[in-house]
Amino acid sequence: MPLATYDPENFYDEIYQAAGEPRPSAAALIKWMRQLTPETLQQQQEMAKVALFKLGITFNVYSDNRGVERVFPFDIIPRIVSASDWTRLESGLKQRIAALNEFIIDIYNAQKILKDGIIPREIIESATGFLKPCFGLQPPSNVWCHITGTDLVRDKDGQWYVLEDNLRVPSGISYVLENRRVMKSTFPKIFQTMAIHPVDDYPSHLLDTLLNLAPPHLANPTVAVLTPGIYNSAYFEHSFLAQQMGADLVEGRDLVVFDGYLQMRTTKGLRRVDVIYRRVDDDFIDPQVFRPDSLLGVPGLMEVYRKGRVALANAPGTGVADDKVVYAYVPEIIRYYLGEEPIIPNVPTYLCWREQDREYVLANLESLVVKAANESGGYGMLVGSDSTAAQREEFAEKIKANPRNYIAQPTLCLSRVPTLIGDRIEGRHVDLRPYILHKGDEVYVHPGGLTRVALKKGSLVVNSSQGGGSKDTWVLRDSE
Repeated sequence: MPLATYDPENFYDEIYQAAGEPRPSAAALIKWMRQLTPETLQQQQEMAKVALFKLGITFNVYSDNRGVERVFPFDIIPRIVSASDWTRLESGLKQRIAALNEFIIDIYNAQKILKDGIIPREIIESATGFLKPCFGLQPPSNVWCHITGTDLVRDKDGQWYVLEDNLRVPSGISYVLENRRVMKSTFPKIFQTMAIHPVDDYPSHLLDTLLNLAPPHLANPTVAVLTPGIYNSAYFEHSFLAQQMGADLVEGRDLVVFDGYLQMRTTKGLRRVDVIYRRVDDDFIDPQVFRPDSLLGVPGLMEVYRKGRVALANAPGTGVADDKVVYAYVPEIIRYYLGEEPIIPNVPTYLCWREQDREYVLANLESLVVKAANESGGYGMLVGSDSTAAQREEFAEKIKANPRNYIAQPTLCLSRVPTLIGDRIEGRHVDLRPYILHKGDEVYVHPGGLTRVALKKGSLVVNSSQGGGSKDTWVLRDSE
């Protein structure tokens, strides 16, 4: 069995603490896996791949001119998070989301944090996610970030860090749910022997979050999922979540503002829509307010929203907290609004708009990871240790030309998980994206999340568009 010779080497491994020595939280998993032959494991891996393909779990890569849908690669060896680790992560994520929500309220209203000099005003006003048309908005219960996906990583010492925040339209939860469905059908017995938190109730929690936004006098509010359409990379997820919640899946062309309300075209005429779970970016939701060339949104939507006649999740403007320069201030944001120390720290971050930081970054590009403030998916990024001299020179010029747009961080030695690579089991680097729902009176952290894995040996880039895959994430109950 390949596991018998698996060596975590000098990395922090999520399953093994030393060669041949599983972590206590993974002991039951390893005992069970050792009963499987390599051939059985490969067969089950192939069966899982076929099952995911039949379920339609695919994504598009915009940079691929062929426009081919791809199956999201899935590795059958799960990632385990112990109960004690999860307790700390859950507390830290609740703290972070509460503080970020207070920050967004403040930024679009009194702006006390700017007046008190905690964050430079020019940093906020130059952020592409800061939307002046959102100034003065009052979402239901003053909740702006209803659905968040926060990316976490673990370093060589086992320390957890927040890598970035995703408060606009975070994707990936459908992979979490379908990965688990496939794992339970492939290996049902292991779920009977290990106390693993279930994940399949996420759609009901999401629906509760959305219904909570509707005016209380509405007996049966209508919830709809707004998608850009079938060519969007996450369209599978949009349709999946709509189906799971029993909500309508709509595109902008299906909606119209009529008689002062947002209405949906149906075969029986117009029907009022009360809550929109939007999977369309801010810039495209209303051509009368944002991009006039947008065909994805609904003319007049923002006016109806401002009047409180429809609820949007997430609220427009939350992208200001996704800016990677603003990210560097989140520890101060937590202290300012909550009066607490951050439970989960940020990755140490250099801000290139600061002259001293910029000089250090330019002199040390080989050992740093440089990121553009508003890029995602692994794009707009330089991993210095894997770069060429020409690439570093290119990024140096970009930083000099627009220092506000770049941050840099030390290259973390990301934790690894055993991964089936052909007929071998090898360690591959991973991150974790838990999903957090802000229901107004409570913040709920779904137990688990999307574990993304860098399938290329030695790579630190886990994004699906860059060749990454995913694993099922098993959060253990306290009994374990």
